[in-house]
Amino acid sequence: MFRKVHSVKAILSAVHSSTEAFTAPNASPRVQRFRELLNKSSDNDILTDSFGRHHTYLRISVTERCNLRCLYCMPAEGVKLTKNDNILTIEEIIKVAELFVKEGVCKIRLTGGEPTVRKDIVDIIAGLKQLPGLKQVAITTNGLTLPRLLPSLQRAGLDAINISLDTLKENRFEQFTRRKGWPRVIAAIDLAIQLGYNPTKINCVVMKGFNDNELIDFVNLTKERPVDVRFIEYMPFQGNKWNENKMVSFDTMKKAIRDTYPELRRLPNEYNDTSKAYHVPGFVGQIGFITSMSEHFCSSCNRLRITADGNLKVCLFEGKGEVSLRDALRSGASDDVLKEMIGTAVRRKKKQHAGMFNLSQMENRPMILIGG
Repeated sequence: MFRKVHSVKAILSAVHSSTEAFTAPNASPRVQRFRELLNKSSDNDILTDSFGRHHTYLRISVTERCNLRCLYCMPAEGVKLTKNDNILTIEEIIKVAELFVKEGVCKIRLTGGEPTVRKDIVDIIAGLKQLPGLKQVAITTNGLTLPRLLPSLQRAGLDAINISLDTLKENRFEQFTRRKGWPRVIAAIDLAIQLGYNPTKINCVVMKGFNDNELIDFVNLTKERPVDVRFIEYMPFQGNKWNENKMVSFDTMKKAIRDTYPELRRLPNEYNDTSKAYHVPGFVGQIGFITSMSEHFCSSCNRLRITADGNLKVCLFEGKGEVSLRDALRSGASDDVLKEMIGTAVRRKKKQHAGMFNLSQMENRPMILIGG
């Protein structure tokens, strides 16, 4: 372990060679944050777009490969993967991350595909943790390899974890993912809790006729466990055969839960939170709703994405408007050139995505390729 971290320090060494927020009196934290963004000048700030949104959260897909074939994510036959030579190396990931962190990114989430299938994932986390100014490194994973890998990830510095689990029924898990492994995912959640990840976040994509009858079962998980179950509206991606009739909206989910728990209470959210937080009084954990389809949160979006092949996506539903940082890196572009590319892309970010019905008609990468 120490040998590997030492090698990451060498990587960082090579990479390096190549106002306090305004607080209005008597205003809520969300209003204060909104005023801060309005007053923030975008001059020389490459991560602030033309609508005043300052981007402090970077999601990096480290691989397109996955050991599951989830219904909402990709077709059963899989997708055409990028050649390994065109996937960002660990050195390139650290270099790109460093550029963004120097400009104000304070949180990085590693995604995939499935990020833990990448053999150097521990080294990537260790390298990122050495970037001055980076406050949090998180990961989104399906949990299959975590029972053996999580202790090493934690020693490398992993701060937060999201584990995908769409059903609490083993046979339904195999229908959802087209693979076995449900007991390992449950074990991963238990281990994350034991290792002190509080909350351990559980991502659950809800689909009508598949798992919408398990909402209460998932809420009950929060009774005695420090988990945050986040119910995600089913979103359209190329190859996932999205159908409006399969989508369960935020309002529908909330009503179904309140039929059993009428005391369900809304919790305060930070300005940039994507999940609308709720809590059953007396329960240890909480639930949340990610409402990308029925109630988008574009106005407060502070997230940017790097695909596994090195493209910058300023919006999850951006379609073809990607910018290749990999090609620029490999052609020897200077930091100033890279920052100009990033700034130009960020300034082009639209006010909001195309809307629920239009999204299903847009050409976009399969979810597995963009680290959704």
